[in-house]
Amino acid sequence: MRTPGCIELTYNFGSESEDGLVYNTGNADTTGVADGSKVRGGFGHIGITVPNVYTACERFHKLGVEFQKSPNSGGMKGLAFIKDPDGYLIEVLPQGEMIAEDVDCLGVKAEGGEGYKDNSK
Repeated sequence: MRTPGCIELTYNFGSESEDGLVYNTGNADTTGVADGSKVRGGFGHIGITVPNVYTACERFHKLGVEFQKSPNSGGMKGLAFIKDPDGYLIEVLPQGEMIAEDVDCLGVKAEGGEGYKDNSK
């Protein structure tokens, strides 16, 4: 995970005039589905690398960003999932070794780390 990356950002002209949410996140979302069923598959998430996941997540937390998974919750320590304002998931990964700190920005201890539920299954 030391390789620089590239991301393509698109703008779908005309969608800004539509009411409500327009795009489905692909994360078991019901947006745009007539029968209200959750869509599985499609777009999952993007990932970004940061020098220190815990420092970045502390900043995200202070800014009021919603977390899907804090760095110590769940089985994999040292990475996080946050949501953008539209609910799309963004994975926050280290630019090097995966390390775990004792306590993360949400107060979750590295030992145990309960609180993350995988809703994709």
